[in-house]
Amino acid sequence: MSFVSHLYRRFAHLFHELAAFGTIGVLNFIITIGISDTLHLGFHVGPLTSFGVGTIAATTFSYFANRFWTFRHRDRSGLGREYVLFFVFNGVGLVITWVFIGFTHYVLGIRGGLAFNVSQIVGTGVATLFRYWAYKKWVFLPPAAPPVDPHTGLPEAAEPVGGDAAPPPPRVPAGQAVKRDR
Repeated sequence: MSFVSHLYRRFAHLFHELAAFGTIGVLNFIITIGISDTLHLGFHVGPLTSFGVGTIAATTFSYFANRFWTFRHRDRSGLGREYVLFFVFNGVGLVITWVFIGFTHYVLGIRGGLAFNVSQIVGTGVATLFRYWAYKKWVFLPPAAPPVDPHTGLPEAAEPVGGDAAPPPPRVPAGQAVKRDR
């Protein structure tokens, strides 16, 4: 087996997850940029407000697309909990991108459409790295491990190796002595 195919087999789940996350990210980027450019360049709404409105519109699509495609194999911890955390982390991502847009527009004084779009692209790239990490860490939790049998230390559904393992010791209520055969 070649080194590359071995790496692919080992990390296939991660490659698929990143591909789905990236595809959704591209669609969200189109939604966000379309709305923010329309508002800022077409209707002369401020750059931060325009990007904020575009981000909020794309976030709902992003949540459902990531929940039911990218991270569908992960445990569900409740729509309300996930949705709130998703919005919180998207809010942090929004602030990260605002820093780039605000710096370009207000600090550097570059106010053209190209500068606005470049600052959105760079800021969104940095924010995307943060969001991917945060979603995996706190929003879409890893699948839960099966319960462990306290006697064998094995998952409850698993059989002991060899199949003829000794039965677990009897449980003795607290405070009672164990009778031993002599």
